[in-house]
Amino acid sequence: MKKALIIVDVQPTFCEGGELGVAGGNAVAERIADYVNAHRGEYEYIATTQDWHIEPGSHWSEQPDYVDTWPVHGKAGTPGAELHPAIAALHVEHHFKKGQYSPSYSGFEGYEDNTDSIPSREQVASDMAIGRTLAVALESAGIECVDVVGLAESHCVKETALGARKLGLEVHVIENLTEPVSEELGIAARQQMLSAGVILD
Repeated sequence: MKKALIIVDVQPTFCEGGELGVAGGNAVAERIADYVNAHRGEYEYIATTQDWHIEPGSHWSEQPDYVDTWPVHGKAGTPGAELHPAIAALHVEHHFKKGQYSPSYSGFEGYEDNTDSIPSREQVASDMAIGRTLAVALESAGIECVDVVGLAESHCVKETALGARKLGLEVHVIENLTEPVSEELGIAARQQMLSAGVILD
């Protein structure tokens, strides 16, 4: 069975000291790096995802409710939106940027962009339309099973895992390689994932 590893949003913006820092985020980054170095050969395909917001509309708010609206975070071209240094050092080949001009949680809403450019709305629409998406990449690589890790379990990890399930893939979330925003939200996310057939390892 051909496997892929998706490393979701392990960026300084979501680690301690970032705009939306998750407790344990830096430690998760280090554990993921160690895991990839030990298990790289098991995967046919490895990709990262990143929030790469330019003008994401109501996703950013000066009075965020932390449900649908958030403080400015993952701003394209800023250090917080780059990959965490521990992940960048892995030299993964495939990078999917998401949320440039709209709210975005799932890695399947982004497209492959291995640069640090700040694209126009038209460029984003064009790249999505020609199929530079994660779904197309996984299908092209013959992937049948996906492992999902990263930040945060309660939000973008959950949505990426659910997106992979919708494609009919076997999906595992490796619990030691993710953290939720809060334990309460983590419990709810895990219940939702289990109900969708995601396997929690």
